[in-house]
Amino acid sequence: MFFDFNKSDLTPQAVTIVNQAVTNAGPAHVTQLTVTGHTDAVGSDAYNMRLSRRRAESVAAQLEKDGIPSSEIQIVAKGKRDPLVPTADGVKEPQNRRVQIVYDGSPTS
Repeated sequence: MFFDFNKSDLTPQAVTIVNQAVTNAGPAHVTQLTVTGHTDAVGSDAYNMRLSRRRAESVAAQLEKDGIPSSEIQIVAKGKRDPLVPTADGVKEPQNRRVQIVYDGSPTS
């Protein structure tokens, strides 16, 4: 899901995406989710690491609200590293301002 410039609050569309992730996690028997926050290349590395963490924490909070135990959520902050769309430093790129939810584990049968 994507975020507005310098924001970490969830848009209504982002809430819908998180709700769908929770719905899909149940049938898949997911036991661990990794929530990874990203930023674009505007601002310092330190600031972007904090912002990417806040974005991931916003998504994690919605996951918990929707019923995923916090013990099953891992939060990762990437800041400017690992952009979806490579840009020069200082370039605003909306697609890089994102959080990804990855299902990491499911019980083996």
